Amino acid sequence: QLQASGGGLVQTGDSLTVSCAASRHSFSRGTMAWFRQPPGKERQFVAADGRGKYYADSVKGRFTISRDNTKETLYLQMNSLRPEDTAVYYCTADDRTFYTRNQYFQANTYYYWGQGTQVTVSS
Repeated sequence: QLQASGGGLVQTGDSLTVSCAASRHSFSRGTMAWFRQPPGKERQFVAADGRGKYYADSVKGRFTISRDNTKETLYLQMNSLRPEDTAVYYCTADDRTFYTRNQYFQANTYYYWGQGTQVTVSS
């Protein structure tokens, strides 16, 4: 129900946009987010779109999350990419509206997960 795409190999400082196509209409009313998993590390929060937009400190000011409800697609625009942004990027969604920071930032809050897309930033 979630299909991520758009990953690739880029250089430091480049920009890249990853997309996530959703196939359930309720996604337009719920919460959607991006997480990432760097090599050898746990999955970590990147950004979420719900009652507002939320970002991890490490990407704030460089990444922008957006949602096109008419296309049922979630986007993550990534600017000024760094080698430490290298990871598998996952989109996730939940039919519920979240109300606390912990809900947005915790991976186990979300019900639906797509397959990841690899983003590699070379130095």
